[in-house]
Amino acid sequence: MSTKIVSALVGLLLLAACSSANDTATGAAAGGAGAGAGVPGAGGVASSELGGPRGQVTPGTQEDLEVNVGDRVFFAFDSAALDDAARQTLERQAAWLKQFPAVSVTIEGHCDERGTREYNLALGDRRANAVKNYLVALGIAPERIRTISYGKERPADPGHDETAWALNRRAVTVVNVTN
Repeated sequence: MSTKIVSALVGLLLLAACSSANDTATGAAAGGAGAGAGVPGAGGVASSELGGPRGQVTPGTQEDLEVNVGDRVFFAFDSAALDDAARQTLERQAAWLKQFPAVSVTIEGHCDERGTREYNLALGDRRANAVKNYLVALGIAPERIRTISYGKERPADPGHDETAWALNRRAVTVVNVTN
């Protein structure tokens, strides 16, 4: 009887460890700011609130954008419309870009695996341009923002289910490196 109890406890501990490791990996891989930012629809809040301490992150870098602001927004299936969470992230991005006027960015449009290559390239382009247009409307100079569509060619999650597809329907803001 005690062997069954010990086995059950070990199994529960393993499940708990896997669950917390997976949560951490998902948040880090998604590149969001704050808790829940890696989950589509969860806005995430910048840990530094754009004025607080940035820790060991170099201000104005890709890592700064990812850690303190959030570098991606997510879209509904077959849509390039920005939801409230996306607009909040983009408002933080615009404030960050205003703080670093020498920084230029590329907005990458991505799609899930469903649909043809051509259709997804066009949808990724609409998503990237929706982000660019919103940032421009918030006062960022259009010449600081480049767009590119990768369609379904660069999935963030290689899975073949709704969870993976939701993570792949995104636009990612990437800081351009200057030499």
